[in-house]
Amino acid sequence: MPVRKLPDRPNLSQYKKQAKELVRACVAGDADALQRVHEIHPRASSSITLADAQFVIAREHGDESWPTFAARVEALASTPSPSRLWRQAERAVVAADVASLEGLLRAHEPLFRESRPPASTPGGLAPDYSAGEARVIIARNHEFDGWEAFESFQRAMTQPVYAVAQFETAADAIVTGDVTTLERLLAENRELIRARSMRRHHSTLLHYVAANGIEYFRQKTPRNAPDVAGLLLRAGADIESVADMYGGGWTTIGLVATSITPVVSGVLIPLLKVFLEHGAAIGQTGARSMVNACLHNGRQEAAQFLARRGAPLDLEGAAGVGRLDLVEGFFNATGGLRPPATREQMEDGFTWACEFGHPLVVQFLLDNGMDLTARVKHHGQTGLHWAAGGGHVETVRVLLERGAPVDAKDATWDGTPLQWAFFGLVNPKTPSVDPERYYTVMSILLGAGATVKPEWRANARELGDERLLAVLGERRMDL
Repeated sequence: MPVRKLPDRPNLSQYKKQAKELVRACVAGDADALQRVHEIHPRASSSITLADAQFVIAREHGDESWPTFAARVEALASTPSPSRLWRQAERAVVAADVASLEGLLRAHEPLFRESRPPASTPGGLAPDYSAGEARVIIARNHEFDGWEAFESFQRAMTQPVYAVAQFETAADAIVTGDVTTLERLLAENRELIRARSMRRHHSTLLHYVAANGIEYFRQKTPRNAPDVAGLLLRAGADIESVADMYGGGWTTIGLVATSITPVVSGVLIPLLKVFLEHGAAIGQTGARSMVNACLHNGRQEAAQFLARRGAPLDLEGAAGVGRLDLVEGFFNATGGLRPPATREQMEDGFTWACEFGHPLVVQFLLDNGMDLTARVKHHGQTGLHWAAGGGHVETVRVLLERGAPVDAKDATWDGTPLQWAFFGLVNPKTPSVDPERYYTVMSILLGAGATVKPEWRANARELGDERLLAVLGERRMDL
């Protein structure tokens, strides 16, 4: 009999109520209730007592007796749940409450040492507690190089002459979409539009629109972000100013194009249009071309949009956005690369063509020297992993027809292409992806000899996905 799990914060009164309900069901002659009792407590008399019912509930939860079960429930009820502890710790981090954070780290040391906090932002970010020491944790999560720098910032916040407090209030207004507050602050201090953060990324207010590379708790994009960006640009924000995150040299449009939060909020393209309408350059950002930066960050929609608007494309970028006509121009008649195209650009372009499903580009690159088994970014996977993970049916067919190893494992999770397809089905990159694509990809992989692990069918049962069970049932399970 499987042991029933207790919730994080069980309520003993609820289990006492369940015991009384079980007694009443037995007295009423409920066959299921009687069978439940006699399977666990065969020596119980025909007249089921409250003690009998409590014993059954205790044994169902893995305890030998009701007193043992009750003591365990009460102990758990008096201990804060992990989710509650994570919330308390995050509040302490954001508020820079050293004493509270130190107390939590000391009292619950195994949790902070052995576990990772749940995501708390639209982009899946959470506080980083790896430093172990409260002051260092707070400084890092607020984007300062050390506690001394953070203390200097705190002192500056109390000195209006430096306008640090105004800047921070304006940053909060930007990421929450509070246009009224932002307009008031800009009217009160015209120099604010050119000010820079004291934090190590040294962003201007405009950079905060991108919600990328700034302090994690501000990485969120309001639905009116295009209006906020327009307001800042009309107020005189320098559209080409760069900030120091990710090695430096990032313009705001580059940060927007590679950010996940505008995607989550559904305003990525409208936000990019605002920047283009104000003359933003779309050539280089950071250390890469802007299109390639988008591809490296999984932002296919932004890459395609910028390419259509005239962003320059090298071999990598052309392959990543599916421009076969341009890709062909980087090769000579004998299949060799034309300078300045490089082998690295070809390999990265192949990677993105597989990830985003450009089968004709994939086929062309394979015809011109691309290694089908190459380990590509970012986790030592093959092109087939990427194509399967994206549910790209035709790209998967092309790769398998060329002999791609169907059970190759990536270097990070030991995952096969079939596992990547399974993950893509359960965790689609965008809600608009048709699940049928993943079922078809998995069927194709199984038909090509992919190995099925026993636990995958169990996972499908837990998900209640009959379609997935049918797909996995098309092939004998390898035990």
